[in-house]
Amino acid sequence: MDEAPPAAGSSQIFADNLKGFILAVASSAFIGASFIIKKKGLKRAGASGSRAGGGGYGYLREPLWWIGMVTMIIGEIANFVAYIFAPAVLVTPLGALSIIVSAVLAHFILKERLQRMGVLGCVLCIVGSTVIVLHAPEEKTPSSVEQIWDLATQPAFLLYTASAVAVSLVLMLHCAPRVGQTNILVYLGICSAIGSLTVMSIKAIGIAIKLTLDGINQAGYFQTWVFAMLAISCIVIQLNYLNKALDTFNTAVVSPVYYAMFTILTILASAIMFKDWSGQSASNIASEICGLITVISGTTVLHSTRDPDPPSSVFNDISEFRIYTLRFLPKYFGTSKEMVNWENSRMTTCCPENLLPWCAKTILFSQAKQQDYAEPLKNYNLMMDIGDCLEVFEYYLELLMFSSRSHFGKSSS
Repeated sequence: MDEAPPAAGSSQIFADNLKGFILAVASSAFIGASFIIKKKGLKRAGASGSRAGGGGYGYLREPLWWIGMVTMIIGEIANFVAYIFAPAVLVTPLGALSIIVSAVLAHFILKERLQRMGVLGCVLCIVGSTVIVLHAPEEKTPSSVEQIWDLATQPAFLLYTASAVAVSLVLMLHCAPRVGQTNILVYLGICSAIGSLTVMSIKAIGIAIKLTLDGINQAGYFQTWVFAMLAISCIVIQLNYLNKALDTFNTAVVSPVYYAMFTILTILASAIMFKDWSGQSASNIASEICGLITVISGTTVLHSTRDPDPPSSVFNDISEFRIYTLRFLPKYFGTSKEMVNWENSRMTTCCPENLLPWCAKTILFSQAKQQDYAEPLKNYNLMMDIGDCLEVFEYYLELLMFSSRSHFGKSSS
C-alpha cells in the first residue's frame, strides 16, 4: 500500500510529459506550416504591390498572410501550454521539428529543393528528438506560485540570471554598436540569454494558470504578476534583437545558430531552476545530451544545404551594402590569401540601373566556375587580396549611390 502513491505520481508525471510532447509536436507542425503559408501570402502580395522586403505593407491586405499568422499564433499557444505539462528539457528541443515541417512543405509547395543532405538533417532531428523524449526527466509541478518564486530566488538561479543579464548588457551596450552588423553571435547571444529567462517566466505563468484552473487561485500572489512583467519585458527585448539578426544575416545561418544557443541556455536555466536532472541517472543525462547534440547537428545540416534566400536588389545606403560585402564577399572569393583577377580597365559599361542588382547577385549567388564577376567591373586590372576587394566594392558603390550619372560620363571620356 505504501508503494501506491509513488506509482500513481509516476503515472501522472508520464501523462503530463505525454501531453507536453503532443502539444510540442503540434506546435511545431503549426509553426512550420505558418512559415510556408505566410511566404505564399507575401509572394502573392508582392506580385500585386510593393514587397515587404522593400518596405511595403501590402501583405496586410492579403488573406493568405493572415491565415499564416493565425496558424503561427495557434502553434505558439500550443507551445505555451506544453511548458505547463512538461519540462523545458523535453519541450524546447522538439522545436526543431518545425524546421523539418517547413523544409518538407517548402520542397513540395514552394518548390524549394530539399537536397539529400537536407533529408539527412531531418532524420538526425527526428532521431535526436526521439532520444530526448525517451529519456525526458520527471518534473514535479510546484503546488503554488510561491514555490516557483522560491526556486527562482535560490542562489544558483540568481547567479545564472545575473550572468545572463550582465552578458546581455555588455552585448547590447558595447558589442552591438561596434560589431553587431558583422558578428552574428552578438544579436543571437542577446536573444538566447534573454530567451532562456523568457521561457522560465512563461513556464512559471503557465503553472500558475494551471493551478488556478484546478481551483487554487494564484492571481492574488504578487509573484504571479512579477513573472508576467518579466516575461513581457524579455519577449520585447528578444524579438527586437531577433528581428535585427534576421534583417542583417542570412536566415539559413541565423536559424541553426539561434536554435543551438537558445536550446542550450534554456535547458541549462531549467536544469538550475527546476532541477530537471535531479534524481536522474548519469546514463539518462548523457543520453539527453547526445540527443540534443544530434538535434543541433541535424538542424545545422538541414540549413547548410538550403538554397540562399534571394536578396533585395535595392540597398538604402552604402553602409547597408558594406554589411553585405563584409559578410558574403569572403565566402565568395575565399580566404584572405586567395587572389582575384579583375580584368580590363574601364568602367564605361557600368550604369546605376544595372550595377546594384548585379552586385547583390554576384556576392550572394555567383559560382566561381561562372566567372561572371569580371564582366561589369572593368575598371581594375589588378591582383588583389580580400581586403583590396572590400575597398573596391565600397568605393564602387559610393560612386554608384552618391555620384550623378554625369560622373560616369566624365569617367568614360
